[in-house]
Amino acid sequence: MKYLYLILAIPGLVLPYGAFIPWLVSNGVDPKLMAAQAFENNIAAFAWLDVIVAAVVLLFFIMVDGKRNKVKSRGYAVIGTLCVGVSFGLPLYLYLREKQLYS
Repeated sequence: MKYLYLILAIPGLVLPYGAFIPWLVSNGVDPKLMAAQAFENNIAAFAWLDVIVAAVVLLFFIMVDGKRNKVKSRGYAVIGTLCVGVSFGLPLYLYLREKQLYS
């Protein structure tokens, strides 16, 4: 499972940035525009709010479970979640956890 989680982290990194980088190139760093477009309609707001809640839950899980299981590198998963999102932070943390528990 350890390597499967690591492999799943790759599309978790590449796919979100594959959508974000072209937007960033077109619009530059514009937090107001990004927020406006993210909450442009109800379905976009639904998707973003779901992701935000999942990210907050994941951050708490990483902190609590990581401390309980003494996952030394859990900070990388926190940074990955904050810089990329749940799609990268979760499989990265699960990889780090498996590595710590079964090494």
